[in-house]
Amino acid sequence: MKRIALFNHKGGVSKTTTTFNLGWMLASKGKRVIMVDADPQCNLTGLVLGEEKFSKFYEESNPQNIKDSVSPAFKGQLKLINPVECQKAKGLEGLFLLPGHLELSEYEVKLGIAQQLSLNSMFSLQNIPGAFSHLFKVTAEKYSADYVIIDMNPGLGSINQNLLMTSDYFIVPTAPDYFSIMALESMTKILTSWKLWAEQAATLPILSEEETAYPFPKVNPKFLGILVQRYLSANNEHLEKVASKSVQQWISKIKITVKEKFIPAIPSDLTLPASCYENDYCLAEIEDFRTLIALSQTHQIPVFEIDSLEKHNFSGKERSPTYKQKELAKQLHKDFSALTDRIIKLTTDENCA
Repeated sequence: MKRIALFNHKGGVSKTTTTFNLGWMLASKGKRVIMVDADPQCNLTGLVLGEEKFSKFYEESNPQNIKDSVSPAFKGQLKLINPVECQKAKGLEGLFLLPGHLELSEYEVKLGIAQQLSLNSMFSLQNIPGAFSHLFKVTAEKYSADYVIIDMNPGLGSINQNLLMTSDYFIVPTAPDYFSIMALESMTKILTSWKLWAEQAATLPILSEEETAYPFPKVNPKFLGILVQRYLSANNEHLEKVASKSVQQWISKIKITVKEKFIPAIPSDLTLPASCYENDYCLAEIEDFRTLIALSQTHQIPVFEIDSLEKHNFSGKERSPTYKQKELAKQLHKDFSALTDRIIKLTTDENCA
């Protein structure tokens, strides 16, 4: 089982939609996938469950979610963390959701304290730093998952620190703008600091298998690459060409930033061998979803499935996709298929994995 975290402390870079579309494509290629909603906004949970089921899920206080499942460690309860009863994605075998919780951020402070004080041998907090990792492990075992993909919140809190540094790989989604460049540059200091903390935590006796129910894993997350999600808001052909040119300029700047500033500045053991990377560390450039995102949310399917709504047995009450929407969906299918093949290769190739 491989854990892949999607991380960027900048918001608006399509982490959630990428998690959903990537998870679906992996499952369509025969992989068993668990998507983890680790963002208190719970957008991924809403996307998978749909509006009606989403509301009902939380109104009934369903404990099968990320927050309640790790509560034994955070609340010092005398019971073990058990696998989550995941939600199945609509219309596809092998794709599951570990639901989020709107109050997950309540654990930020306690986890932060535990992660710092455990370095000073605070035995009363020793079960907390390894709790999320243990939950993902036992849940993945229950579903025989090949991949666990973690949709993280746009922040620098202790939960993100923990989730990223206990993953096997991480991907950095970006948008073609100046703020993504700023985020990449600032991320180098963040990753260096988090890596140092994880190295210390992994060697602490009180966080080992012999001393705690939920040991802190000795993993070394590897940077798989960036994703660039294009945003084009123009509504006529001339303006669209101008916008497209501007987008390409920002994409080039982002790639240069990754190559010349990001890679040289982060710890070298957070990267794969240089021979494994292609195209300036960019896994994919993905077209803007435009109006497909609304259809995706309505039908709880990825954007690249919009051109084949009929096979999902929908009622047909909604207006059928237009020709342009279907053509865009076909292009996105090619993009996500190529992206997924690339990720599978990177995470299974003995020379890279």
